[in-house]
Amino acid sequence: MIKVRIPATSANMGPGFDSLGIALNLYNEFEFKELEDGLKFNGMPEEFCNESNIIYQAMKYCFDKAGYKIKGLEISETKQDVPVSRGLGSSSTCIVGGLVGANEILGRRFSRDELLQMAVEIEGHPDNVAPALLGGMVVAIVDENKTFYDKVDVKKGIRFISIIPDFRLSTSKARSVLPKDISLKDGIYNVSRAALMVASFSSGKYELIKYACKDAFHQNYRSKLISGFEEVYNKSYELGALGCYLSGAGPTIMAIIDEKDERFSNKLREFLKIKGLEWDILELSIDNAGATIIEGRN
Repeated sequence: MIKVRIPATSANMGPGFDSLGIALNLYNEFEFKELEDGLKFNGMPEEFCNESNIIYQAMKYCFDKAGYKIKGLEISETKQDVPVSRGLGSSSTCIVGGLVGANEILGRRFSRDELLQMAVEIEGHPDNVAPALLGGMVVAIVDENKTFYDKVDVKKGIRFISIIPDFRLSTSKARSVLPKDISLKDGIYNVSRAALMVASFSSGKYELIKYACKDAFHQNYRSKLISGFEEVYNKSYELGALGCYLSGAGPTIMAIIDEKDERFSNKLREFLKIKGLEWDILELSIDNAGATIIEGRN
């Protein structure tokens, strides 16, 4: 039996579209067991219990790279704390979990960098899968089909407040509203702020985050799909958030606060209740471990 734990991730972080992401201490866990034949699923909706399952597809991708043909496989999702289609990297936990599980079956044939390359080939971009695999805050790019990345040594002192709406927003729908082209002005706007975002997290100058996490590529378009976004976004700053951005494709709004701020979450809950918004609030911190093998191959 092989058991792995994969963290949730918050991608884009404002201006870092498809390139910035951070792992958080919210997890999905998966178990894998080789069988003599067949394919078996546990702990998942019936619609996902087939060969199209993203976990299975990731495992098969890894097995194919190794030239390994598995006889049978049992895949179980034993813990699902990362909400689906909320902008917290649920699909990336499946991809990374499948790859790490398959690699463990293979006797750890592939390095973490090789697994990341596979994950990006499956997902299409590195902003979620990189921190899910590596942990922490990761800056990653794809150049000539190769993935390059670096981890940011984030200073202590902050927490991440996930403000999660009571509805889903698919990534495909969120991408469909984006413009096909951007202006030079918007390009400069985002490039400069993405650089400042990385610098502020690295230096601990968190007073800069408010300016760094602004965006001209996607948030203005996607926020229109999220009823209540503007009110919650503005209220977060009013309550003292250091920064606020749309997590991934949404609909989750991520607020960054001082770790000593004990009032923010309760005050925001009161606001949501007044507005009639039945949204969840999770207080999270950075996960620096990334994908973890809880139980390996004997």
